[in-house]
Amino acid sequence: MVKKFTACKSAKRQVADLTLAAAVLFFCTSPSGAAPQRVVSTFLCTDEYVFRLVPRARIAALSFEAGDAHPVVSTIADKVGGITQIRPSTETVLNLHPDLVVMYQGTMARLHANLIALRVPVLDVPWANSLADIARTTMLLGEKLGAQSQAAALVAGMHAKLAAVRAATHRPAVRTLIYEPNGYATTGGVTEELMRLAGLVNAAPGLRPTRSGTIPVETIIAAAPDLLILSGQRTADSRATLVLHHHALASLQGRTYSTWAPLVPLLCPGPWSADAAETFSVLAAKARTLAKPQARN
Repeated sequence: MVKKFTACKSAKRQVADLTLAAAVLFFCTSPSGAAPQRVVSTFLCTDEYVFRLVPRARIAALSFEAGDAHPVVSTIADKVGGITQIRPSTETVLNLHPDLVVMYQGTMARLHANLIALRVPVLDVPWANSLADIARTTMLLGEKLGAQSQAAALVAGMHAKLAAVRAATHRPAVRTLIYEPNGYATTGGVTEELMRLAGLVNAAPGLRPTRSGTIPVETIIAAAPDLLILSGQRTADSRATLVLHHHALASLQGRTYSTWAPLVPLLCPGPWSADAAETFSVLAAKARTLAKPQARN
């Protein structure tokens, strides 16, 4: 065991590539197997996991995004009062004396490199591109954070919600577009998997985006999806959201069920994202109700 961790320290000094360095550090963390007692999370998508898996007494800090309400981007924004929230920097993190820093893979490269150089234990959390990925990541975090039972409960709760949505899903599928700030549209990943499970089919891949990847309002009106989900703030509080308030979208009335839904559980893929499947299922039912009179005509 002594030889193993001596080798780890030597490898850390020699590794220059961040990805490989992270893998080495991950391997060397917590040699005793004890659960970390001072956990720092540096990013919203790791905040969501750490808050649910680690007792408050062992959370040294979450990122400021966890409790941000301007706008709300976190599913735990109203629950993290009393927990230190930081704008992560090397100095800020070190002052908290963490025995584990949980980071989202590929974020904050300078902070990541500095922590590795200083031999602070880091756990890199991979991005989840599917529900299966979410389950694997949750169980991995449960193991590394000493929270196996909590992780298993999160995964079981996710599967239970998804099973209920699947059982309530009707056909035909509802042709749906999730329209986002600046005119982007959601495609792929966990979001699209949840859409299919809830009886929606994503209309975005069939539309022609601009060179910048956005979808013009004119294209949406011509396509007239069964369901248009405006994913943003109901008030036009930024230039990015202006397109979601475009007056021309009103011409879809009677043909498209259009509604606002922030879809915050989808910003960071995790077991909590199953809540979005329930939202999709409800909206699908409303869109089908609108479509029935049209079918009779």
